[in-house]
Amino acid sequence: MAPTAHLALINVFIGDIQGGLGPFLGTWLAEAGSWSPTRVGLVVTLVGFGTLFLSGPFGALVDRFGHPRVLIGLACGAILAGTLLLLPARSFPAVLTAQLLAAAGGTLLLPAVAALTLGIVGKDRFPKQQGRNQAFNHIGILVAAGAISLGTARFGPAIAFWVLGGMALAAIVATVTTPAGAWNRRRAVGWTEDDADEPERSGIRQVLGNRRLLVLTVALTLFNLGNGGMLSLLGQKLVATAADATTWTARYVMVAQLVMVPVALLAGSMADRRGRRQLLMVAFAVLPVRAVMSGLIDDPWWLIAAEVLDGVASGIVGVAVPVVVADLTWGSGRTQTALGSVNAVQGVGGALSAWYGGLAYSVFGWTGAFLSLGVPALAALALVIWLDATPEPGRRRRRRERRAAPQAA
Repeated sequence: MAPTAHLALINVFIGDIQGGLGPFLGTWLAEAGSWSPTRVGLVVTLVGFGTLFLSGPFGALVDRFGHPRVLIGLACGAILAGTLLLLPARSFPAVLTAQLLAAAGGTLLLPAVAALTLGIVGKDRFPKQQGRNQAFNHIGILVAAGAISLGTARFGPAIAFWVLGGMALAAIVATVTTPAGAWNRRRAVGWTEDDADEPERSGIRQVLGNRRLLVLTVALTLFNLGNGGMLSLLGQKLVATAADATTWTARYVMVAQLVMVPVALLAGSMADRRGRRQLLMVAFAVLPVRAVMSGLIDDPWWLIAAEVLDGVASGIVGVAVPVVVADLTWGSGRTQTALGSVNAVQGVGGALSAWYGGLAYSVFGWTGAFLSLGVPALAALALVIWLDATPEPGRRRRRRERRAAPQAA
């Protein structure tokens, strides 16, 4: 089996396990432990902010350790252990500990899989492969969601544990069986593969102080401030306007994931041809349109169109961000450190999004709340338009070749 086939399997199996039980956590704790929404929300918030502090250090660990397959296996093992510890857990400290363990594993997965991908396919093929990775990732989420939905009626909410556990074990097997020789440590960070000496790594301050990287990070934080809480706010709006808000919310999640599959593939193939910046511009421009539709439309059927736009924006961002970070840090030996740090900072925007949307609703009502969520996305769009100097190797190479062609003739 080709190494890229192993990458596909890894991404299918990790698609649903990165966040542990994710949206099923509240259901499980409410049914098994009679937890209140407030108590569940507190755990989720504490775990969310806890993992933000781990993202940068875990990226640095991936850069330094140099064995992404081992780290992926450890991450999947932590997710599996943390999820299984939830089965008997009922006290707040026990649930918090189990969730932190699972969330830590999910946080480590992202830079480890990116490093494995870069070390197998190299920088030139990374954009297209990242598109494939994200497409298979969304397929895995859909498969797991379908299995849980079909199995809940017969096995109860505990089916989520078995589905997640099975996918974690399958991800470990797919990782362990990936040919070790297919991954090259120097290829993964942009160093010349034939040299015997290891180049000196760039300083962390030098890498993280890159102006373009900082602008990208701020733009992504603003994007997540608008995007993170929009579906949750839409679900709350549907409670007042639709007969079955839970069913409609589940449908919206499925629609968004289905759209992300072809969008991720298309974004991966267009990253070199159209440019990373143009892809990000499309993603950031789509979010304000989605906000306007969510605020002005009450019919749940028509709101499906808004979640199609969610799939477009999220599908593009999932592909473009690791590629842009790799562009900006290539050869520094700190690519995953930078990616982890970017994920940590933008996660703050996502963590604050629900609070921001709720505050806007209390002041402006439903329509004003959604329009308020669209405002940070407009600011993010303005920043990414300014980000016109982002290195894009494929396009720059083609421009050089076009300029050199008349001289050669």
